[in-house]
Amino acid sequence: MSNDTQTNNTSHLIATCGDVWAIESGRMRAMLNTRIAANRLSREEIDAATNPTTFRQERGVAVLPLYGPIMYRSSMWTAYFGGTSVEKWGRAFDELVASERVGAIVIDVDSPGGTVDGVPELAEHVRSVRGVKPIIAVSNTFMASAAYWIASAADEIVVAPSGEAGSIGVWSMHVDVSGLLEKFGEKVTLIWAGKYKVEGNPYEPLTEEARAAIQQDVDHYYGLFVDAVANGRNVTAKAVRDGYGQGRMLTAKAAVEAGLANRVGTLTEVVANQSRLLGKRAAELRRAELERLCGE
Repeated sequence: MSNDTQTNNTSHLIATCGDVWAIESGRMRAMLNTRIAANRLSREEIDAATNPTTFRQERGVAVLPLYGPIMYRSSMWTAYFGGTSVEKWGRAFDELVASERVGAIVIDVDSPGGTVDGVPELAEHVRSVRGVKPIIAVSNTFMASAAYWIASAADEIVVAPSGEAGSIGVWSMHVDVSGLLEKFGEKVTLIWAGKYKVEGNPYEPLTEEARAAIQQDVDHYYGLFVDAVANGRNVTAKAVRDGYGQGRMLTAKAAVEAGLANRVGTLTEVVANQSRLLGKRAAELRRAELERLCGE
């Protein structure tokens, strides 16, 4: 590995430090191993590059995509890897809830998760809409971590036959680059005020006190994740922790057996079924209205 490549990869690792992630670790490693182009993008270019939260509509059923890395706002990650902004997605979801043309919302999920920023609030908001319109989340074909966190708020979770769901857990990381700097003959001197201001910086080994602080944050967000899944899936938090809340991904049938999902099915099947149900409900309402008019 060349020095330039090593430095570039290290800078990518440093860029992830300090955040708490709800993202499947294998997909995260793949992202970090991707050599990001050096050109700089403007805020407008980054926002435009983020996956659009446009949707398609089929006979009253809106299909809303939840793709790629999930971030609170459009960022370098969403620009390069085609991810989703929590803010933009939430606005699109609200538009569908308010639309009279939409009778059901199907969330098309293909995401490894992302940072925890804004995810607890978004998941709770989705759950609060239950009963207004049917909300079905489909793993098509990867529903991991923060993506599952959001999907667990839906009325129903469906996993495609070749799909996976799970990775309930959160993590953070610290990169100690002091050895690399020493190798290149460089030394960083930090000047700060406030006891913990530079705690956990990458230029020195992680202290036990800093590790404990990071672990406290991780435990906090894991607790929020577990509680949200428990509420969404109508089980106890203990059932989530002791059952499928240990961080692994499960294939379709295993996810259903474990209680992560309701059934195995394709996105096409889910949309068609919801369209039939909406048509049936519309026919029932028309029949009831006719009976009322005839009765008068």
